[in-house]
Amino acid sequence: MAGVRLVHRPESGSETVLASDVDVARSTLEQARGLMFRRSIPDDYALVFPFDEPETRWLHMLFVPFAIDAAWLVDGEVTAKKRLAPFVGLGRGRADTVVELPAGAAEPVAVGDELRLDE
Repeated sequence: MAGVRLVHRPESGSETVLASDVDVARSTLEQARGLMFRRSIPDDYALVFPFDEPETRWLHMLFVPFAIDAAWLVDGEVTAKKRLAPFVGLGRGRADTVVELPAGAAEPVAVGDELRLDE
């Protein structure tokens, strides 16, 4: 999305931009495909999955040949974070939004921090 950034606000500290190249997977097809079949993603990229209500959300790495960092959010607050390995990674968390980032991009993010999209 042009002009949209993913911003990280830790519980203590200043805001930083985690990604300035953001895609939002709104349709069921976009959400099912996720990052499958891509060869790579840019360092400043994020794929955001918005959902209507908080529920347990699963992520898999089938057909994703690179590692990612994933964050599960409820009302913008990080409830879980995990590094997912290529092809075999599996993760889950309670969320109304899931964010996928390049491996290492979510290193400074902790449970309880805020992630939000800014235009």
